[in-house]
Amino acid sequence: MSTSPSPSVAIIGGGLSGAAVAYHLAEYKTEAKITVFEPRPTVGAGLAYGTTNPAHRINVPAAKMSLIPGQDEHFTNWISRTDAVADDAEALAEDGQLYVRRMLFGKYVYEHLKPRIVSGDITHIEEFVHTIERSGGRWRITTAEGLIFFADIVVLATTHPPPQLPHTLAQALKDDRRLIADSTNASFEEIDHQARVTIIGSGLTMADVVASLDRKGHQGTVTAISRHGLLSRGHTRQPFQPFGEFVRDPSLSAVELLRKVRSTIEEAAALGVPWQAVIDAVRAQAGTFWPTMSLKERSRIVRHLRSYWDVHRFRVAPQVEHVINRRRAAGTFTLHAASISGAEPREDHILLHLYSRGSMRPLRHETDYVIITTGPAHNRVVEGEPHLASLAASGLIQGDSLGLGILCNQQGRAIAQNGQAIASLLIVGPLARGTFGELMGLPQVTNYAKFIADEVQHELAEPRRSSEQRPEPTAKAQ
Repeated sequence: MSTSPSPSVAIIGGGLSGAAVAYHLAEYKTEAKITVFEPRPTVGAGLAYGTTNPAHRINVPAAKMSLIPGQDEHFTNWISRTDAVADDAEALAEDGQLYVRRMLFGKYVYEHLKPRIVSGDITHIEEFVHTIERSGGRWRITTAEGLIFFADIVVLATTHPPPQLPHTLAQALKDDRRLIADSTNASFEEIDHQARVTIIGSGLTMADVVASLDRKGHQGTVTAISRHGLLSRGHTRQPFQPFGEFVRDPSLSAVELLRKVRSTIEEAAALGVPWQAVIDAVRAQAGTFWPTMSLKERSRIVRHLRSYWDVHRFRVAPQVEHVINRRRAAGTFTLHAASISGAEPREDHILLHLYSRGSMRPLRHETDYVIITTGPAHNRVVEGEPHLASLAASGLIQGDSLGLGILCNQQGRAIAQNGQAIASLLIVGPLARGTFGELMGLPQVTNYAKFIADEVQHELAEPRRSSEQRPEPTAKAQ
């Protein structure tokens, strides 16, 4: 699409999604210059798989993980070939499946990108992108270090934003070292083995924190607090195939979908098939039926059903589940369905004021540390990342109305604030799930990355469109 001999594609973010797009473009032997902006020293791991904490494991069997869509054994073959779990005696779970450390998947992805980086097919720039703007029909990218780079196509593969600190804690515990606002890269070295720990949030990140503390020898009490008091469910002991049909005659409302899922689970149970098989079918087919639902119904699902979906969809690795169950039986882990109404920093502890779910009776809860694991604040990603904020300020992107990420169309193109799709600005990864419905785990992430790579290839082959002009900022579309 560029008049230059070698058009340029800039991928902003080198986690799994960005790396997968770069990998497929390089495999296509495109003439375009492929550049990945990723501040980490390696491409492919990102926030999810860049952890070095040995307690952090992938929460699905390794046999379901692959960089290459359609090659389900690609990762497990690599594990066997490299003897990658030789130092991990806990990798093999009782169900006979491998649940490896998350860092291992990041290493696997990088090893498949590295030859293409060394050869020059992919260029890795280890810098943060600060601003992105239109300039003379191209994209002008400026890094935090001052590097200026021009591209014909930009693929936004921005990482997950940090959790949003609850307002009551942000006010009361500002600058208090006993508040760990983002557990992603925390070492927890300062936490005494007998300390009382309270975790806000009860999903997979909370489970990771408990496993990390336990691995370090922590013996004190751990209390998890969330509004619904729901824990991530576990895996089945036997393999199964997805069960259920949700595309033919798709549900058009949240209530219809919920009823269909429940009735399908009952049907599966009568045949001896676990509920997990039904949830996996919903997950696999969501990309087809989700766009057929109205924005109003999708919003209802996000508001009312998301918490229940998350704990059934994002299952805990057996090794981590074992830690939770062991500590629960020993009385050193408890879960409360409650909301935080206030906090008071005391000299030797933190006092939290709680309201139990379904009750107006106030509770007082003393703790030594508070750790936030409420999940990424995707509804604030546009304002939280400088390069996304610069695009939004120019009217070129907008957050989706569901608060899940960035608004895009069915071809992955960003939709500007005047409603126009930007042909050369594509959204990849979880930030596109407001449109596509399920982009938080494999294989959906890698399938969608392949789709975006195909769209980039198509865009490179197209002549420059007269409509590819900078849209004027207008009121944000809903």
